[in-house]
Amino acid sequence: MIVGATPRFRQIIIEVWKPLSILFVWDVAVTAFHFMSTVKEPPLPITLFGTAIALFMGFRTNAAYARWWEARTLWGALINASRSLARIALSLTTSEADGEMRHSVILRQIAFAHSMRQQLRRKSPHDDIERIAGKETADQALTRQNPANALLEDISGIFAVARKDGRIDSIQQSMIERVLIDISNAQGGMERIKNTPLPNGFRFFPNLFTRLFCILLPIALVESLGLATPIGSTLIGLVFLAVLSIGEDLTDPFANSVHDVPLTAMCRTIEIDLLQSLGLSAPKPLTPDHGVLW
Repeated sequence: MIVGATPRFRQIIIEVWKPLSILFVWDVAVTAFHFMSTVKEPPLPITLFGTAIALFMGFRTNAAYARWWEARTLWGALINASRSLARIALSLTTSEADGEMRHSVILRQIAFAHSMRQQLRRKSPHDDIERIAGKETADQALTRQNPANALLEDISGIFAVARKDGRIDSIQQSMIERVLIDISNAQGGMERIKNTPLPNGFRFFPNLFTRLFCILLPIALVESLGLATPIGSTLIGLVFLAVLSIGEDLTDPFANSVHDVPLTAMCRTIEIDLLQSLGLSAPKPLTPDHGVLW
């Protein structure tokens, strides 16, 4: 996620320079044809066309941003639920004999967060789970199609054994299960966003109409702008192409790009809070790298 209030014009140019270069060449060609030929360009209702496209693109961008914001909200819910789970585990298991149980639950919850991050980015979570919860836990989780869900089931199983042994009662177990349900609901929401793209029409038609608009733009402007047509048309095209790119970037908030929801930073937050609750040393918070928080 790009942080800071300074506009990143370089990032915008990187994303749109190819179609923008093609547009500029087309603008120059249209301008040259206008002055070298006796054929006059037909009048085009470019203002009406541009207004319709702007409304369509605004609607698509709002839909894409709603996905991005929901993804951030779900991760915020996961952070809160992870802290609640750690707090409950510490408050219900106060004896020294329960120390291993506390560690197992909290370390698995940290591993769960990292596993979700890697799964959403279509990467293997094995190394992160092994680093936090051990090789045996990582190998066992990776035998399942959904390693994060396997870790969540492990946590539930640990408390089920504690209930069977009489270390917690049924009311306390129910309270724990409610927190685990919240975590599972957040997980399901993230997977839904990742596995359900925007309808094809939301992506195909804005791209088609924007490019068509950019093709028609210099034809409509050359009569009034003359030799300045390539500059004016390219600048207007830059606006439309930038908005188009923004909507495309927000469509997948887990794409591991500079526009991504900062999953790594949020996983680090969970890791710090939960390790410190156990009295263990924790890594430092993640800081932006060249203005990008990953």
